[in-house]
Amino acid sequence: MSTHEVSPQDLQTSDKQVLNKRLETIGWALFLIMIGGIGLVPKEQVPDGVWSIGVGLIMLGLNAARYYYKIKMSTFTIGLGILALITGVADLAGVDLPVFPILLILIGANIILKPLFEKK
Repeated sequence: MSTHEVSPQDLQTSDKQVLNKRLETIGWALFLIMIGGIGLVPKEQVPDGVWSIGVGLIMLGLNAARYYYKIKMSTFTIGLGILALITGVADLAGVDLPVFPILLILIGANIILKPLFEKK
């Protein structure tokens, strides 16, 4: 019988994958709790933009936790989080932003710029 040695780096990578999965699960749980909470309150009492602000804070919070634990952050969810936060604040201020065109621009920019920032 042979024993398979596990390097500290493999263990660290595995631990980070497990932690990342846990953080994502927490993010989904917060998202569902937010949707349920907003659904319980009459629409007249929930200002426009609250949902978008909540989504943005959850996505940015998830990536902040990843950064804290030295887990690779997702540039896509960071971009979506910023967009959600900006559109939510704009809704609260009464400004109508063209969300879909902005989203398409961010996706295109992500496709172009991602290879420039990835480690080789």
